Amino acid sequence: MNQILRNRVVQAIFISALFLQIGIWVRNFAVLLFVMDKTHGDAFAVSMISVAEFAPIFIFSFIGGTFADRWRPKRTMIWCDALSAVSVFAVILALVFGTWKAVFFATLISSILSQFSQPSGMKLFKMHLQEDLIQSAMSIYQTIFAIFMILGPIVGTFVFQSFGIDISIMVTGIAFLLSALSLTLIPADHSMEREKKTTTLWQEMKSGIHYVLAKRELKLLGICFMAAGLAIGLMQPLNIFLVTERLGLAKEHLQWLLTVNGIGMILGGAVTMGFSKKIPPAKLLVIGMLVNAIGVGVLGLSTTLWITLVTEFFCGLFMPCIQIGINTLILQNTDADFIGRVNGTLSPLFTGSMVVTMSVAGSLKNLLSLVSIYEISAVLFIIGLLFIVPIYNKAVPKSMEVQKDSV
Repeated sequence: MNQILRNRVVQAIFISALFLQIGIWVRNFAVLLFVMDKTHGDAFAVSMISVAEFAPIFIFSFIGGTFADRWRPKRTMIWCDALSAVSVFAVILALVFGTWKAVFFATLISSILSQFSQPSGMKLFKMHLQEDLIQSAMSIYQTIFAIFMILGPIVGTFVFQSFGIDISIMVTGIAFLLSALSLTLIPADHSMEREKKTTTLWQEMKSGIHYVLAKRELKLLGICFMAAGLAIGLMQPLNIFLVTERLGLAKEHLQWLLTVNGIGMILGGAVTMGFSKKIPPAKLLVIGMLVNAIGVGVLGLSTTLWITLVTEFFCGLFMPCIQIGINTLILQNTDADFIGRVNGTLSPLFTGSMVVTMSVAGSLKNLLSLVSIYEISAVLFIIGLLFIVPIYNKAVPKSMEVQKDSV
């Protein structure tokens, strides 16, 4: 663990992630609460926030991943954070001189730029960490996100309610700038210098798809991604009904389910960190999928608050197993030259599947019971799990090991 935390690249990425999470959560909750105030809770306007956040992942992920493979990762991440900050500050001007609807622009632009930045971050992990340290680093990385699952809504709501939309957007922009500044601690990208590329962008995009299709492990991960996305998209919009229908409580009690889940994720990330070197990533992924499949089934059936809370805790506790397992498997089974394109190919499978079932979840609830929908989600988790079983005991390919300056 000390070896990871002493790594200059890892330190910079973790500090950057902290600032990014502050900016993202302040932005998300400020925009949500601001739009709720302006539209008096209009469902369409609120849903457009999610569209602005998730649509770029589906549309730009593969393009961003391809460019991430062509560009220097450090420079790409710094520019993306800086441009996100500029776009956020532009929104402040629009709020002053134009229309309040410009707040959607802040979410949209940041989400697009993250599709270029995120695969570059994964590439830096691959370049600067030994193979046996990647899983531990991913555990710490996911724990940062888990912590903000709890702290993010609190911080975002506090900033907006205390200072309003203008200051909230300004805090977001400053956080993005501090993230970019943190990344300057990473060693220079001079080792990324190569002979001039002779392939076109279109050729590289096609080669990325062929690369995924040619590797059995990545194809199986893609199917797992789709199954998990379908499951999460089906139940996530309906979580509120677990509280109101199955438990018979006021909708405000949903926050306690989310809090317990977030606490579980933090503890799960810490536990996974401790055992990361002893448990293969495929085994982590199978364990996480199995526990969440059982948990989702229990959530749909439960009409008792303490059973629901305990189940939410265990779902959160094992969720890092899924996230860390998937990210580690991608890094272990992908050459550094293709990390951006592989990430850009697999991410839309998850997001696209999630958006599909999110869009039909409300209609399905009118046709089926809430219990039936949650049991279908549980089955989808099991289906995703079955596609990981073939690589359950597969060793890490030696050919994937990349030395620091070989890329």
